[in-house]
Amino acid sequence: MKNRQTKIFQFWCHFILVLIVLSIVLPFALLIIASFTHEETIMQYGYSFFPKRWSLDAYKYLVDQADYIFNSLKISVLVTVIGTFCGMVLTCLLAYSLSRRDFPLRKILSFLVFFTMLFNGGLVPTYLVYTQIFHIKNTLAGLIVPGLLMNGFNIILVRTFFATNIPEAIIESARIDGLGEFGTFWRIVLPLSLPILATLGLMTGVAYWNDWYNGLIYITQPQLFSLQNLLNRILENISFLQRNSSLGAAAAREIARIPGNTVRMAMAVVGVIPVLVVYPFFQKYFVKGITIGAVKE
Repeated sequence: MKNRQTKIFQFWCHFILVLIVLSIVLPFALLIIASFTHEETIMQYGYSFFPKRWSLDAYKYLVDQADYIFNSLKISVLVTVIGTFCGMVLTCLLAYSLSRRDFPLRKILSFLVFFTMLFNGGLVPTYLVYTQIFHIKNTLAGLIVPGLLMNGFNIILVRTFFATNIPEAIIESARIDGLGEFGTFWRIVLPLSLPILATLGLMTGVAYWNDWYNGLIYITQPQLFSLQNLLNRILENISFLQRNSSLGAAAAREIARIPGNTVRMAMAVVGVIPVLVVYPFFQKYFVKGITIGAVKE
């Protein structure tokens, strides 16, 4: 009887998990298929897993913008690499300090980190501080600096990992051997923290890669657009041209041929491909880091 109940329970668990997986995979599959669908087919029949007519017009349109896309791709890669590295360094240093029970300012800094998860200065004060005091407008720093140490959840996650998975005996042994705090952190703590470091790096990197908000606020020069900002600008341009009724009849016919709907899908595919390529290499560490780092202290 007990075995039968166990099998029934496992069956429904697997059934629910399959539904969850399908709810994630099917929309993404529809996104890819729609990017290869002809524009007129979408306009006439809507989105479908089995389109009546296939087309590469959306990707041909993006290829025509290849120079701009390649430059924005370089900007995105540079911002993601630098921002992820700096963010991980600052987050790990602060998290390690908060994990040390003998650190005098531990409670004060913990309160400040938790406070940032509930409140912020607002858009206007933040914009004024960054543009008029730090002068990051129309610089790469405008895409990097606003995202540094803005996620208190990451700090608490890493702090919990350090506090619960790095034995005090190891740190005490390092001190007896003559290592200082920085030497202990660099040579002892970090090598034992690969799961949480991979988790932190993946989350921070994805956040920088997908970020378009900072570019929208602090960047006005097209040569500094990230990939997300450029794709958003292309989409806005297409929408503007298609809505503009003051154009001539010949120009209007040419604009009508622009695959607006399929270009949206193709842009989403282009933006998500790098994340899909990188994620499998971090998946093992990501799951382990989230599971261990989320354990309550």
